[in-house]
Amino acid sequence: MGAGVSIIETTIGEAQAGLRLDRALADLLPDLSRERLKALILEGQVITDGRSPNPSMKVAAGQSFTIALPPPVEAEAVAQDIPLSIAYEDAELIVVDKPAGLVVHPAAGNLDGTLVNALLHHCRGQLSGIGGVARPGIVHRIDKDTSGLLVVAKTDKAHEGLARQFKDHSIDRLYAAIVYGVPAPGKGTVDTWIGRSDADRKKMAVHREGRGKHAVTHYRTMERLAGAALVECRLETGRTHQVRVHMAHIGHPLIGDQVYGRDRKGFKSILETMGFKRQALHAKALGFIHPLTGESLRFESVLPADMQELLSQLHV
Repeated sequence: MGAGVSIIETTIGEAQAGLRLDRALADLLPDLSRERLKALILEGQVITDGRSPNPSMKVAAGQSFTIALPPPVEAEAVAQDIPLSIAYEDAELIVVDKPAGLVVHPAAGNLDGTLVNALLHHCRGQLSGIGGVARPGIVHRIDKDTSGLLVVAKTDKAHEGLARQFKDHSIDRLYAAIVYGVPAPGKGTVDTWIGRSDADRKKMAVHREGRGKHAVTHYRTMERLAGAALVECRLETGRTHQVRVHMAHIGHPLIGDQVYGRDRKGFKSILETMGFKRQALHAKALGFIHPLTGESLRFESVLPADMQELLSQLHV
């Protein structure tokens, strides 16, 4: 048996009798997700009566199982001491207030210096393993040049619970955006399908119904500015670049967004003087149910300094 392997002994109770093995073990071992347990079963790490069962095997009351839980392997990304603004943290999850310019996940062109690298350092020794790997569980992302709140799981069970909430759209996500022009009507809903652009695969675009993924954004104008507006966008779904695509779709692209809009006349000099080189978008509020305690949590983040300065420049 490998070094650091933990041995867990468990017995099926009356409440689990007749269930699939992976589901029964998930009931009995709340710190491990069903997907993680299924993987362990398939890897031969679960034994009963001297044999390795199948995840779909129906279990009986009184049946005993031995689970060999290997230590989480180190993530490929390296830990880096990058300062983080923490809105909330406990043993299961962490809520980060991300600055603009910080990439969430390592990828080609950004192999380090990301939020994941920072979290590997900050959470060292606290990550119980997402799918067997000692890494933070990224359940949603915000663009490099978008600032604001996002939640990250530390444990497999928290990752599973948060992912489920994102999948059923029960997470409360509120964004602040500064857009060109003033939307009319002042509030409304953009309900479209979003997918990769045919002209540029790096961009997203609005498509006909059934192509791409359904996307719904509820917006309302919070403040009229000089040739612009401060808009609040509540996401019903969470598609890539959703706010940026939807606001551009209704004729009000985000100020500073060079992908889905262009600098309009009268704004270029303001942005250049300020050195404002990103889309004016901030994830200002995030609410969800704690996946283990069941507590309702909500966090808010003030507009960052660059967007506050942009507002002051555009006040009528």
